[in-house]
Amino acid sequence: MKLNCWEYKKCGRYLGGEKAKQCGTCIAAKEKRTNGVNNGKNGGRCCWAVAGTLCGGPVQGSFAAKLNNCFDCEFYWHVNTEEGKDAVPLNDILKLIQK
Repeated sequence: MKLNCWEYKKCGRYLGGEKAKQCGTCIAAKEKRTNGVNNGKNGGRCCWAVAGTLCGGPVQGSFAAKLNNCFDCEFYWHVNTEEGKDAVPLNDILKLIQK
């Protein structure tokens, strides 16, 4: 597995992480429907498609409300560069989440 968002960002808000009990566990770390997407664990390498992530502290809200922030995120670009042509398209990730 490649680095997940919580490892890359060092937020500590993954399951069992040092900040999870105090600040809450991020939904990206718990989103099992996207496990394996872009070679990540749960939603860890497609966090931009997961509503309610905790990037920067507070809940980021709906998918539509947070997406522009995600497109400015260095981790989003890191994953897409690392995965290249094999990166899972956003629409395919959303279909997994909506199941």
